[in-house]
Amino acid sequence: MRNVYFLLPFLFLGNLAALAQKPAPVGIELYSFRDQFAKDVPGTMAKVKQMGFREAEIAGTYGLSLTDFRTLLDENKIKAISTGASYEDLDSNVPKVIAEAKALGAKYVVCAWIPHAGDAFTIYDADRAVDVFNTAGKLLADNDLTLCYHTHGYEFQTYKDGTFFDYLAENLDPKSVRFEMDVFWVKMPGYDPVALLQKYPKRFALMHLKDRKPGTPDSQNGRADVESNVVLGKGDVGIAAIMKQAKKSGVKHFFIEDESSRSMEQVPQSLDFLRSL
Repeated sequence: MRNVYFLLPFLFLGNLAALAQKPAPVGIELYSFRDQFAKDVPGTMAKVKQMGFREAEIAGTYGLSLTDFRTLLDENKIKAISTGASYEDLDSNVPKVIAEAKALGAKYVVCAWIPHAGDAFTIYDADRAVDVFNTAGKLLADNDLTLCYHTHGYEFQTYKDGTFFDYLAENLDPKSVRFEMDVFWVKMPGYDPVALLQKYPKRFALMHLKDRKPGTPDSQNGRADVESNVVLGKGDVGIAAIMKQAKKSGVKHFFIEDESSRSMEQVPQSLDFLRSL
């Protein structure tokens, strides 16, 4: 019996360790910790692991080679699900995009911005993007990669009887080009993420989970104060309802993205909220 009492503290500590390493229910967009990564890449990756994250979207390697960054991910048991690619590379250097994604072990390539002049998004910009994304998407698909376009707000400017997003959805090939919904950037121009998921089932493969401080003014130009990012569930985006609909609509991977200066403090709280759903 004495042996049992002797072991109790160690069993308790073991349970605490297990709780600390409980896998997060979603992934993390590493851009959330860009300031921390810029100062300490290994230390920040260790913190990402400690929070329980097992999946990540990659936004640069912070001075490390692709090989070294992949090694760091592997050492921390974090899998790269997706990685960013510039519009320019998708237009003129797809082999580079493929090589980078393969080196990181990612299955999705995400483009987050379509170049356009000023705040106005035009049919010329949309048509050019359709050409670039459909061409690159086919090449990526031939290499077992999926291209996703990340919504950023300006696509919801009015075009004909709908929006430019509707135009993109109609003209991008769903076999090789999917979308990543950033729920914040659907809410910012005044649209409902749940309604958009219902309107376009199976088109959104990835999702950025980001909440918005109540009272933040809407915007259709793709710009916002990063400090308007708040803990998931504390804002006006409607994260709980979105999560309920997202899986029904075919979203495969979710990433918390918190661009505020408080991301290190807020992300664990956002995880607590998601676990409570």
